[in-house]
Amino acid sequence: MNGASRPTPRLVVKLGGSLAASTSLPQWLHELARNRSARFVVVPGGGPFADAVRAAQHAWQFSDQVAHAMALGSMDQFGQMLCGIESGAVACTTRLQIGRAWAEGGLPVWLPARLMSRERRLARSWDVTSDTIAAWLAQALGANALLLVKSCELPADDGDPVALAAAGIVDPALPGFLSRAGIALQVLQRDRWIDLTRAVTRMTCRV
Repeated sequence: MNGASRPTPRLVVKLGGSLAASTSLPQWLHELARNRSARFVVVPGGGPFADAVRAAQHAWQFSDQVAHAMALGSMDQFGQMLCGIESGAVACTTRLQIGRAWAEGGLPVWLPARLMSRERRLARSWDVTSDTIAAWLAQALGANALLLVKSCELPADDGDPVALAAAGIVDPALPGFLSRAGIALQVLQRDRWIDLTRAVTRMTCRV
């Protein structure tokens, strides 16, 4: 028998901006910071900060490229808020910092504006939201899977990125990115943090 233990899986978890005013948000952060079924890294949505960008673009008609840069900043703002809510969370801007947070037992929360400002492969438009940006990080980290936490009701085929994009639950760029990168996807409703360990097992068994 081979006594070597399997490495701890790495999972990217995107907490949608729609959780910003939900009592589920601290519950998710608490669970992610203390659950040891995987090494988790949180990608924040834009939340009300991204809504402000959309409103400003509507009022002033500046380009999608400018709005994209501002929306990345809104993800950083929401991420800082998450770190203010959960004492075990650590704000990280680089992969090195994420690895250090894992090594020290913290929950890394990725602030994407710094790394994504140099990324040219993704479209700079509203077709690319925090969903695909989270998938980009999963690929960059060699993560086992991507977990999206959403507030909306989920369809029966909630593991099918194409169906989710057609329903407007994930952004239009996500299905193609996941297919090219070979990343497993799971979506959970915001009140199902108790299903985290089960979701980890399900996703890592697919890999």
